[in-house]
Amino acid sequence: MKRTTPEQLALISQMEHIAEGLSQTFSPFCEVVLHDLRDPEHAILAIHNNLSGRAVGDPATELGLARIADPAYPQVIANYPNQFKDGRQVKSTSIGIKDSSGRYVAALCMNIDLTLFKGLQGMLEQFGAFHGERPHETLEPSGAETIRARIDQFAARLATTPRTLKAADRRVLLQELKDAGLLDIRKAMETVASHLGVSRATVYSDTR
Repeated sequence: MKRTTPEQLALISQMEHIAEGLSQTFSPFCEVVLHDLRDPEHAILAIHNNLSGRAVGDPATELGLARIADPAYPQVIANYPNQFKDGRQVKSTSIGIKDSSGRYVAALCMNIDLTLFKGLQGMLEQFGAFHGERPHETLEPSGAETIRARIDQFAARLATTPRTLKAADRRVLLQELKDAGLLDIRKAMETVASHLGVSRATVYSDTR
């Protein structure tokens, strides 16, 4: 007979909603399982996007049993390799849920089937592969890559991305590009605008 408190019931009720929301967001590639660690022999309380073939009422996994035995067991174990019973490779994340006494009462687990992603990775690698010798041909203005690299470096210093730079930051960036002589490169303004995701008019305005 599992011990139950109002707090535990509330926690598990909220986790049921979280599990459902996550499963809808990452469907159909991610299985989301809610474990009730108060009842290890019938721990699976809910299973969404069922990829493993398990069922509600199935027992806890080794991680669940470890948390039941040791409240100090890590609450979050993220992105660890796993495997379904048919051999499919899985990336899993397990999050333990404690009540106010520090006792594990539930666990939320996400299992991502890597089969499709590995197939897509293979296709992308094949698509992006080069074959044969490169003829002498240039498809972009000389120096455009230098401009983009300088913009990327500037954004990295601010722990952001080129397309999320604020107007004040863009003005500082453009002054740096100007001081470095990079705005004198042919079609520099078009390159800057494209990489920042703004219009050329905005770039010209920011240089004033």
